[in-house]
Amino acid sequence: MRVACLGGGPAGLYFAISLKLRDPGHDVVVVERNKAGDTFGWGVVFSDQTLENLRSNDPVSAATIQAEFAHWDDIEVVVGDHVERSGGHGFIGIGRKRLLNILQDRARELGVRLEFETEFDADLSQWSDYDLIVASDGINSRIRSHYEDRFDVNIQTRANKFIWLGTAKLFDAFAFIFEKTEAGWIWAHAYRFDETRSTFIVECSEATWRGLGFDTMEQADAIAACERIFARHLDGEPLLTNAGHLRGSAAWINFRRILCERWSFDNVVLLGDAAHTAHFSIGSGTKLALEDAIKLAEVMSRPHVAHDRESMAAALEEYRAERHTEVLKIQNSARNSTEWFETLDRYIDFAPKQFAYSLLTRSQRVSHENLRLRDPAWLAEVEQWFQRQSGVEPGNRPAEPMFAPLLLRNLTIANRVVVSPILTYSADEDGVPGDFHMVHYGARAMGGAGLVVTEMTAVSETGRITPHCPGLWNDQQAEAWKKIVAFAHANSEAKICVQLGHAGARGATEAGHVQPDRPLQEAAWPLIAASSLPYKPGSQVPRAMSRSDMNAVIADFVAATARAKAAGFDMIELQAGHGFLLSSFISPVLNHRDDEFGGSLENRLRYPLEVFCAMRDAWGEALPLAVRISANDWVGSAGVTPDEAVRIAAAFQDAGADIVDVSAGETAASARPVYGRMFQTPFSDQIRNEAGCATIAVGNIYEADHVNSILAAGRADLVALGRPHLADPSWTMRAAARSGQKIAVPPAYALGLAQMTRTLQPQAR
Repeated sequence: MRVACLGGGPAGLYFAISLKLRDPGHDVVVVERNKAGDTFGWGVVFSDQTLENLRSNDPVSAATIQAEFAHWDDIEVVVGDHVERSGGHGFIGIGRKRLLNILQDRARELGVRLEFETEFDADLSQWSDYDLIVASDGINSRIRSHYEDRFDVNIQTRANKFIWLGTAKLFDAFAFIFEKTEAGWIWAHAYRFDETRSTFIVECSEATWRGLGFDTMEQADAIAACERIFARHLDGEPLLTNAGHLRGSAAWINFRRILCERWSFDNVVLLGDAAHTAHFSIGSGTKLALEDAIKLAEVMSRPHVAHDRESMAAALEEYRAERHTEVLKIQNSARNSTEWFETLDRYIDFAPKQFAYSLLTRSQRVSHENLRLRDPAWLAEVEQWFQRQSGVEPGNRPAEPMFAPLLLRNLTIANRVVVSPILTYSADEDGVPGDFHMVHYGARAMGGAGLVVTEMTAVSETGRITPHCPGLWNDQQAEAWKKIVAFAHANSEAKICVQLGHAGARGATEAGHVQPDRPLQEAAWPLIAASSLPYKPGSQVPRAMSRSDMNAVIADFVAATARAKAAGFDMIELQAGHGFLLSSFISPVLNHRDDEFGGSLENRLRYPLEVFCAMRDAWGEALPLAVRISANDWVGSAGVTPDEAVRIAAAFQDAGADIVDVSAGETAASARPVYGRMFQTPFSDQIRNEAGCATIAVGNIYEADHVNSILAAGRADLVALGRPHLADPSWTMRAAARSGQKIAVPPAYALGLAQMTRTLQPQAR
């Protein structure tokens, strides 16, 4: 097979090596525009797994690369004068120029032709006599750009500015160095990659970049300014550039995230950064490129691929499918990391240990328990800090964050685990909770959770979702709830919160386990909402609320609040999300009013805030009041966005809300949610750290490790789990046993907890 690799970076070179290893008879040429010694980066970071992949593919070049590696174990987070240092992270790095030299030498040794200082453009006709054309020409690929429609290219330009520099200062840890200037924060990612040099990437927001005048400086002046800003960390060593040919501010870059849905057409295929990129803050770009090269060489070395069009197409699609999945995993982590640095102002005022923890876990590839494996002593310090700021003096063995108490007004919640409100559709047709609810909520209270939130409890008969949803619109219901709350209080330390709501346009439907949101065919009741819009196509059309309707519903909420107080509930949560009545005012998808309750966000919030304030007056000042919102309608700017959710949360906080339960969606039939592990936690993070209010994180959270990571990183104050508690009422007790944490359980259950602890904690036997 005749193969032309257009681009002589690590991707093209390593593919050429990998292909020749599999069949020396291949005729492979690598064409590069620059000189053999030119490079515009400094160091390259690898993981142990990447090195193992290289060893399996080509032990010879892997051994040479390994002999050149710089190794370091620690990460250092420096904010002003404070340093946090954590070990056990295990990085290896090599100079990009040295890596290229090693790969060039190995390619020549295997018979690959290398042609430097040779221009090529997107006209591929000059390569028409080659069986395969590999576009390995990097992030600025001319081939990808020319055939953009063939590759279905998606490019996202990120917000921050950065410049890639080097220095002779040898850092003994991977250092994140933050300095405050008159124009804002600026920081460096610094690490040693050989015995003489370190990479030193300087990054900042565009506002800071302009404020410091970098937009008008020549490169030499910008480097001199960076030397002054980071002088105390450089020990007199200068900052160096290998892109001196760039004029003005061109050396500063906005990172471009590139993703192609298609990686090939005919006999042309993308490789490495030409096909995808990963932000430098997680150091995976070269790793992805080399692993791409291995897979592409594997599929192209199969029989008949070179000269059978269908076989080649199938091979290239297998390459894309496998590598695309891996790329998406890395890009997801890279996006999390990128956004953390882009929203640095949320976190920079954290206590030093929490700030460092937040940085270390920013990509979600490193979790709480992963940090315990890497550096148990440092993590213990974080856990001690968390306990102290929760008002508890830690013992010899600090508790995990999930077992720290939380004070809301006069209510102390024993731990940070919440049983999330989940509809059970198990009340009788009078809306009275029965034996099922006594067992259901009682079991979860005794199971160790700090807070148990009921399913949405209707404030009126016509405010129900289904005929089998519980209510608090009469005294019989209140008396039944009182027995449930009393049982929980008598047999556990759990606090009990009732979620009050009105279904609005989502009312008069079948139970969710029958078919969610399917209108009742018989005995349906008339519905009301902000606007006369059905919740879904085929749903009952509600009546747009009049002022008298609004007053009546406020009275219902106030009466239900009084009954909740009489029933002994510790807390109330107002349901203002998920397309229910109050959400139909807040979301522009559902609110098409043209009066003082529609249009602007201030208008759309007017009525929900009226309801909330009336409830606060009825509830009093002693106990907490929460609100649940949908922080993202998942329809872009046509609906509520996370930025707008910050303003929504702030408005409720100003009205007296103590904590915001941050959910998302269920407001628009056209919504396109992006699901995943902890997928709604970023909304909680943004609201907590931009609006400055306490939050509850919820949404596909199912491990104790998730809970601890969210809390310690300052992304929420409580963490709610719904489905895990359906399967395991004692989820919190089990987590306590696994960690060796003592929690309150009914005396009758103490032996069970002790045995579970011995079972899950071998050292306790």
